[in-house]
Amino acid sequence: MAKTAMIRARTEAKTKERAEKVIRALGLTPTAAITMFYHQIIRQGGLPFQPNAETVEAIRDARRGENLVRSDSAEDFFAELNSDDE
Repeated sequence: MAKTAMIRARTEAKTKERAEKVIRALGLTPTAAITMFYHQIIRQGGLPFQPNAETVEAIRDARRGENLVRSDSAEDFFAELNSDDE
């Protein structure tokens, strides 16, 4: 199948450099790595990352409607979240 579709994305330069160093060490090109990533998304029907135990529990809580935080805006949410750290 001909590769004719283009993907454009922006990321931090340092992140790109570090990732491409690993990709090259694996003998791949960025295009091959992105293609592999997309195939895994299709195969798994979602992002191909395993959530940690904390994330799994948060998802369960959300589905049960437990431990939810309600805010009027994102600013209010983050202000409340940051006030817990103090």
